[in-house]
Amino acid sequence: MGYLVGPAGQIATLAKRANEQYISPNMLAESIVFELCRSGGLDENLKVVNTALRERRDVLVEALHKHIPEAEFVIPAGGYFLWLDLKDVDSRALLTHAKRVGVTFVAGPDFMLEGGSSSLRLSFAPVPASEVAEGVRRLAQALERAVEDAPAP
Repeated sequence: MGYLVGPAGQIATLAKRANEQYISPNMLAESIVFELCRSGGLDENLKVVNTALRERRDVLVEALHKHIPEAEFVIPAGGYFLWLDLKDVDSRALLTHAKRVGVTFVAGPDFMLEGGSSSLRLSFAPVPASEVAEGVRRLAQALERAVEDAPAP
C-alpha cells in the first residue's frame, strides 16, 4: 500500500502501467487504509504498529547478541527486516538447517547479483515478541549444525 505525489500526467501513466502489470490491486487493504485516513485513525494505528515493530526488533537484537554474538548487523531504524552478516557461513546451507528446526529467513544471495553468501535477512514483523528469542535460539542451533557440516577450507 502506498501513494504517489507528482505531475498528474506522469501519475496517470504510472497508474496505467501498474494496472497492466497486476491482476488486481488489494481492494480490501486499500479500503482499510482509506477508512483509516478518512476517520482520522491512521495516526493511532501507526503508533500501535510502530510500537509493536520496535518491541519485536529490540527483542531480536537482544536475542542475537545473546545467542549469535558473532553476527554483524545494523539495528534498523524502521521497517520489518534486519540484515545479518556471518563470517564464513553459507547462508543457503544455513537455511536448510534452519528449516529443519522450524525457522526461516531469506538468504543474502537472493537479493544480489553477486555476493551475500554469508548474509541473511530476518523478518521480525510477523513474529510475536514473545516468540522471537526462541526463533533466534533455534537459528543459533541451525548455525552450529551448518558450521559442523561445512566442508573444511
